Amino acid sequence: MVGPNGAGKSTLIRAVSGLQKPSAGIVAWSGREVRSLRGRDLAKLRAFVPQRMPVPVGVTVREAVTIGRSSQLRPLGRMTAVDREAIDGAMARADVTRFAERVLPTLSGGELQRVQIAIGLAQAAPVLIADEPTSALDLGATIDVAGLLRGLVDEGLTVLLVVHDLALAAAIADRVVVVSNGRTVAAGPPREVLTAERLAEVWGAHAHLTEHDGRTALHVAWLGS
Repeated sequence: MVGPNGAGKSTLIRAVSGLQKPSAGIVAWSGREVRSLRGRDLAKLRAFVPQRMPVPVGVTVREAVTIGRSSQLRPLGRMTAVDREAIDGAMARADVTRFAERVLPTLSGGELQRVQIAIGLAQAAPVLIADEPTSALDLGATIDVAGLLRGLVDEGLTVLLVVHDLALAAAIADRVVVVSNGRTVAAGPPREVLTAERLAEVWGAHAHLTEHDGRTALHVAWLGS
């Protein structure tokens, strides 16, 4: 999902996630309205990765990912071998096992994003929703997290991703939804949606995307020439 600032992307994705009540209409997962679902039931349908995670002092990576598994546990229930296996698997898939015993404040931005994704994976939900997971990352960390998310999709997980970087969206997305002024204005494969005409219409930019040998680039007339 892409769109200019203030287009309504985060509002929409939070409504879809059941974290924000829509002002009109309904949101349903598998035919069940979100507002009728308890938090534990909703957590089994989707995992939500916010832009920035809380970084409490003294909490290790393993402990944080274990919290992500809590939606699968019965109230006051003990963790089983299946739960421990799910936690280990989530950390392995997100490649955070190597720093599992480090406390969260010692991690870089890219490492923290991987931990957030591992927390979501520990829920074992079929859909992972991520709101601007690369917004505060440098180029290397962005590539790293983007590769992780694309890999999860290739494994069969559904990922709904909000990003500002159009070149990134074009590179990793199977389908792009463009939101502008609170409405969906286009949806489809990146090449069909992110055209020069739409970039001008929605973003007011004289720009175009190119792709070559699996690499994408956004060419922008920064000074309007």
